[in-house]
Amino acid sequence: MATAAPVKGLEGIVAANSGICWIDGEAGVLAYRGIDIHELAEHSTFEETAYLLWFGALPTRTELSDFTSSLAAARTLHPDIVDLMRNAPRSATPMEVLRTAVSALSFYDPDEKAVDRASNIRKSFALTAQIAMIVAYYDRIRKGLDLPVPDPSLTHAGNFVWMLTGEKPSATATRTLDVALILHADHELNASTFAARVIAATLSDIHSAITGAIGALKGPLHGGANENVMRLLYAIDKEANGTDPIEHALSHVKAIGPEYPAPCIPLAQR
Repeated sequence: MATAAPVKGLEGIVAANSGICWIDGEAGVLAYRGIDIHELAEHSTFEETAYLLWFGALPTRTELSDFTSSLAAARTLHPDIVDLMRNAPRSATPMEVLRTAVSALSFYDPDEKAVDRASNIRKSFALTAQIAMIVAYYDRIRKGLDLPVPDPSLTHAGNFVWMLTGEKPSATATRTLDVALILHADHELNASTFAARVIAATLSDIHSAITGAIGALKGPLHGGANENVMRLLYAIDKEANGTDPIEHALSHVKAIGPEYPAPCIPLAQR
């Protein structure tokens, strides 16, 4: 009698029920709160989509205005967090700095240990705004550039472009990032979401939950795969020399085996 193949990890296992997100990869379906992602990407903004995910319904005009204002008001970083980034070893990767900085944010949260709904909503505004600032600022710190002051008149996407580039964003750049943020806002119970839920279920603080999520996201079999893709593109650009880029990419993948989807090219060789 044939035996069933062993299940790897949680594949096919129902770990939780949720109405937040639905993914059917084979059918090409991604929906937030029952709304198709194509509709949101075409007609919504990141702020509106975040409100939908957090509170279960699309906001009214007043609710959206209040949400946007609260998110803009949360764009502050304690100077010690900036110093932490400036003093990070030169070998530190952006994901390592992000993970460590998010953990350190809890030092400066006035009710860090509070886990009630109102406190967690306030912290969610803060973390959403602060994570964008950390990413943009660390990129500029590594390049020896000044750190732009957040602009409360800009959207979340527009302000990120401003802090990253130091230039007022074009409508095209803002909208492009806005759509990217919408598409990545929720992907069901993936590894980082699962890690965050496990930590939150212990009644630990939200900073710990997000720090754990970032740790999971950093892995090469989760969000780290994006970094490997970029390394692969750098390698193709540097070494293809007129050869077919797909064949060139496949030769790299075959050379390093199945564990990692793309070669790790040291920064110095880019």
